[in-house]
Parts: sequence; structure tokens; C-alpha cells
Amino acid sequence: MSIELTYFRAKGEKGAMADALQRDSAPPDAGPPPDAVEPMFDLLELFFFAYRDFVGDADRVLTRYNFGRAHHRVLYFVDRRPGLSVAELLDLLKITKQSLSRVLKDLLDQNYIEQRPGFNDRRQRLMFPTDKGEALALELAELQSRRFARALARLPMGARAQAAAFLAAMCDPGTCDPGTCDPGTCNAGSGDQK
Repeated sequence: MSIELTYFRAKGEKGAMADALQRDSAPPDAGPPPDAVEPMFDLLELFFFAYRDFVGDADRVLTRYNFGRAHHRVLYFVDRRPGLSVAELLDLLKITKQSLSRVLKDLLDQNYIEQRPGFNDRRQRLMFPTDKGEALALELAELQSRRFARALARLPMGARAQAAAFLAAMCDPGTCDPGTCDPGTCNAGSGDQK
């Protein structure tokens, strides 16, 4: 079954792709105010399909463990931010304690993450990935990074920094701060990479 995007159908695949790849040389489009924007069906469709395929890669691996996307999100952030408290994770993911409870129990019971008492407050529970959890988090990150690398290889130099800036701009203000990445491990926006 072939999926054909409305934007590509209207413009022709080569014309639409050429437009997308020429954005570096196009003048910035101020456009109408945000509340008067017409639907951007081409971007909406591309975003839906890209997201479907991006998470689908990880979904196929997660099914081997009887895990889902919620398990992936929790494991990802516990692995990236060892020592994260439950309250910090709830705030980061914007979910309720009830929705986290089952997922956290699965990851703890199957030894993918562990909880330790807080440094200053022994009642606080800090989460850390186990070796098993680090291995699964890395497997998923490498899988999804390969998809990014394939896409970026088709684009002009500097596309990685532009993609990072675009994704950060898509986040609600104050909810997605690329500056929170650890400089030693986060390459978001690095200059020479695609």
C-alpha cells in the first residue's frame, strides 16, 4: 500500500521535495500572525508520518519486552538524567502519578531501573537505570538515531542544527530547553554535523 501526501500530489513529488530542500536559500517568511495561519497540511501530514515511523522503530523492539511507549519515555529520561526524582519525572513528562505508577512498577520489577533514597531527604526516591536499563535505552537511542542520520544525510550541511532549532521551537515555552542537555553528551545544534 502506498501513502501519497496531499502536498506532494498537488505539487508533484519532485517539485515539493525541491521546495523542501531549497529552504536554506529562501527568504524568511514572516507570514500572517499565528492566530490567522491557514492549515499547513503538507507539514501536518509529514509530521504525522515521520512520528509514526520514528516511534514505530522503537515500538517493534519494545514489544519483545512487553513494554510500550510510556515505558520508553520513562526509561529514556531516567537513563539521560540519573538521579531523577519521581516528582521531577512527572513534571518533565506532564503526566499524573497514577499514569506513571504501572509503568514505573514494570520497569522496577523487571530490573530496568532502580530507586535509591535521596541524598538530602531519605524519604525521596531517586531513579537510576540499571545496566540492563542502560543497555535497552542505548539500543533504542541508536535505532532512532539511525533514522535521524539517514534523514540528515539527505539534507544540506547545517540541517541538524536547523532541525534541533525547529523542534525546540515546536515546544511550549519553558517545556523544552535544549540548554538542559549535558554539554558532554548532548550534541544538539553542533555546528559541523548535518
